[in-house]
Amino acid sequence: MPKMKTKSSAKKRFKMTASGKVKAGQAGKRHGMIKRTNKFLRDARGTTTLSAPDAKIVKSYMPYAR
Repeated sequence: MPKMKTKSSAKKRFKMTASGKVKAGQAGKRHGMIKRTNKFLRDARGTTTLSAPDAKIVKSYMPYAR
């Protein structure tokens, strides 16, 4: 059987943690920071782990990620 391909968009946007969760950048921080609250900006720093239904979709895009 040929190898399955990984979606290029997924490998650029997501990483897998050692426990198998999917790590992604926080959404909502590209533009329009003036209308966002300071609390939102503080909470949206760094990365976050995806919820289980979203992670299931991303894992289907990355068949060889652990």
